[in-house]
Amino acid sequence: MAILSRDEAKQIIDKVLSYSKADNCEVQLGGSQDGNIRYARNTVSTSGTTENIELGVSSSYGKKTGVATINELDDESLAKVVARSEELARLSPENPEYMEPVGPNEFGESKTFYDSTAGIDAAQRAEVAKNSIMPAAAKDVTAAGFLEHSAGFNSIANNKGLFAYNTATNVDFTVTMRSADGTGSGWATADQNDIDKLDLAAASQTAIVKALLSRKAQAIEPGKYTVILEPAAAAGLLGPMLFSMDARSADEGRSFLSKQGGGTKLGEKLVDERVNIYSDPNHDMVPYSTWSGDGLVQKPVSWVKNGVVENMFYSRYWAEKSGVAPMPFPGSAVMDGGDASLEDLIKDTKKGILVTRTWYIRSVDPQTLLYTGLTRDGTFFIENGQLKYPVKNFRFNESPIIMLNNLEALGQQVRINGNLIPYMKIRDFTFTSLSDAV
Repeated sequence: MAILSRDEAKQIIDKVLSYSKADNCEVQLGGSQDGNIRYARNTVSTSGTTENIELGVSSSYGKKTGVATINELDDESLAKVVARSEELARLSPENPEYMEPVGPNEFGESKTFYDSTAGIDAAQRAEVAKNSIMPAAAKDVTAAGFLEHSAGFNSIANNKGLFAYNTATNVDFTVTMRSADGTGSGWATADQNDIDKLDLAAASQTAIVKALLSRKAQAIEPGKYTVILEPAAAAGLLGPMLFSMDARSADEGRSFLSKQGGGTKLGEKLVDERVNIYSDPNHDMVPYSTWSGDGLVQKPVSWVKNGVVENMFYSRYWAEKSGVAPMPFPGSAVMDGGDASLEDLIKDTKKGILVTRTWYIRSVDPQTLLYTGLTRDGTFFIENGQLKYPVKNFRFNESPIIMLNNLEALGQQVRINGNLIPYMKIRDFTFTSLSDAV
């Protein structure tokens, strides 16, 4: 009973609110049914399912707030968790940035739940592992992968009249393939709300091919190169950029959107005019809930249009302080791409490097968005429109702002970790040293 219907969730939440004696009370109730299968060395190691449901109560007296959670939903437990949250609130110091709960809102529906994913069973999980392990073994390649899927609901309500409810499913798959001699590595990932839209056998095949192609990588000199970033590689830098588009950080001079001497770069052109980044809870490929965690309406938002910064996200506190409407952080992001396939981008490259994946990314300078990280699982030298040979992995120092100003071409979009990211061809990408890791 981990997934409650809208009426079932509301009935429980209404009962919780009836027990409240605090000035303000907010209740969050959610549950999920999750499954997974893990394999390594071409053998399944773990598989199973879990169910969980959790209710959280936030009680406030003035600006003093206490939070308590529970996973038992009988009347006695519900009354107990409310009393505990109120006890903690009385003991807590005042929060100078406390905000009153939001009132009722009208929320649209987003297509985030699919029966196909909710119905995944042990046999389907085993089939995914089989379709990864057997082709790998046939090529003398070792497979290690992880499939996890979930189906669940979330709801929120308060004593101001707010109530919101959403159901969602998701499936995530990652696989790493290693050649028998240990010198080659390939990797692939795929995720969707609807498992019927995924070809996980094809993802495994991609990783197998890259593992075989990347054997006995050659060392080349670090420096500035034209690169083709696969969507997973680009996402490693674009994700931190989007997370940094917070208005408070910009206003306080702590972000790449801060101007020297005060003010922000909102409305300024910062990257190539071909760059368009937006979010939409009703997007066909990357839908998300139409309400945020604090009960605000999620709407379509343009973050960067034709290279110009159009919006930043505002917490409710900072929005009130700034005299603007709050802008919640989106559940996913979409970057426009082009029609070119990966093969097309490679054919149009005289000399460059193909990067499958970036990882271990760390911030160097938040005010310029300079990051350092490593390539892995398939890095290849391109010459005269062909993959010539695998190269040793690099450490890079790069900013997504510089990267998006050095844009040469955009390719087709791919869903990566709930976002839509295109293939990108970038000039003068900075590799600073070699890495011996495969």
